[in-house]
Amino acid sequence: MPTVTISIDAEVQKVIGKRAKKNMLTIKEQIEEIVRQSAVRTKFGSTIEGIKADDRLVEIFSRYKRGRKRKS
Repeated sequence: MPTVTISIDAEVQKVIGKRAKKNMLTIKEQIEEIVRQSAVRTKFGSTIEGIKADDRLVEIFSRYKRGRKRKS
């Protein structure tokens, strides 16, 4: 497995550290998980297509319905 070196500032490290602690991982493992999930999302692409509108502002401020559906 290739080794990649990245530089992150203290604020980002603090946020990733909190997230890693929540997931019971080390900071290194958390970063690897973030990169892995990003690669999987990129590989399979997005299943939600963007809104095709004539007005660019409508595209920017339109919301997509994502996630679980609410219980009635």
